[in-house]
Amino acid sequence: MGDSEFVKLIITGYESWAYGYDPETKQQSTQWKTPGFPRRKKARQVRPKIKVMLIVFFVTDGIVHHEYAPQDQTVNKEFYLDIMRRLREAVRRKRPVL
Repeated sequence: MGDSEFVKLIITGYESWAYGYDPETKQQSTQWKTPGFPRRKKARQVRPKIKVMLIVFFVTDGIVHHEYAPQDQTVNKEFYLDIMRRLREAVRRKRPVL
């Protein structure tokens, strides 16, 4: 097996936080302004209440498995063992060559 074939067998994982925002549309953002009066200041966008961890596993040619951790989930050994089991099943289903 050459190096290029071996690299294709490596599965890499990545985690990132995903935040949920409810942005204003351009229509919602418009406001009436009369001559001689300054525009109102817009409030600063605050951090959202929705925050989940995205976990992705991929190989050189695409994603093998991804999932979002439940919002109040404690990330510990048991949590990752469950993810590894689901990853193994996803690989067996989607990429039997791996």
